[in-house]
Amino acid sequence: MPANIVIIAQGTMGSGVGRRLVELGHRVATVLEGRSAASVERAKSAGMTAIPMAEAAECDLFLSILPPSEAESLARNMSPLIAAATRKPIYADMNAISPDTMKSVASIVAASGADVVDGGIIGGPPKAGYSPSIYLAGPTAAQVRDMIGAGIDLRVQGGPVGAASALKMCYAGLTKGFQALGTAMLSAAARSGSGEALLAQLAESQPDFLAYFRTQVPAVFPKAYRFVGEMEEISAFLAAGGDKGSSQIYAGMARLYGQVAEDVNGPRATVAALTKLLK
Repeated sequence: MPANIVIIAQGTMGSGVGRRLVELGHRVATVLEGRSAASVERAKSAGMTAIPMAEAAECDLFLSILPPSEAESLARNMSPLIAAATRKPIYADMNAISPDTMKSVASIVAASGADVVDGGIIGGPPKAGYSPSIYLAGPTAAQVRDMIGAGIDLRVQGGPVGAASALKMCYAGLTKGFQALGTAMLSAAARSGSGEALLAQLAESQPDFLAYFRTQVPAVFPKAYRFVGEMEEISAFLAAGGDKGSSQIYAGMARLYGQVAEDVNGPRATVAALTKLLK
């Protein structure tokens, strides 16, 4: 049966998921008040219907797909709207947040009377022939999977709310951590004049690393601003487990991605040096 689904917001991932859900026959809405022209265009292209914020709780399933720093704020904004709704949606937080942040979101939303599902998206936005792996945790995770049906790779993960977020933190810590390491050390090599020698040594002794860095370091440039909050959440996740050393590593990676983002929007010196080196 088609479901009424609301997605906040309309970034690359949110609009990509929205498009796939529309293709599957679901009715998908979003809130465009105060959004950029690019967000409006992405939503329209995906077939998402614009509704006022006051109506966002009137749905079967509410999907939060935002930058990590906005997850709790959206939960606070939605909770009173859901509390006032005659029929409560399932609130699924799909953001790259730590288990503790996810539990905070769940506590905020649970006060409205809604069920909460913890989600973790691994991979890029859906496109023809491809779906990211979306892990779901919590008592009503299977209900969300069954409501959406086939067409998106939804995986119910054992464990309570927070389990899917923990998996996302560990996976992203590896993938984006490798990208951060490559960006840091290749930038240092370019600055010090040892770039070509480093590439030659990698080609000889670590060809798989070199192939990975050639594709994944340039991929960082347009996304670096989005990775800052994710690294901060991973840092908090590790600190909560008592691993202060690892936590500091990812706090440093957050700063690195912030510096790259500033360079992308400013002098582009790092971007130019890495692009030249990796060609």
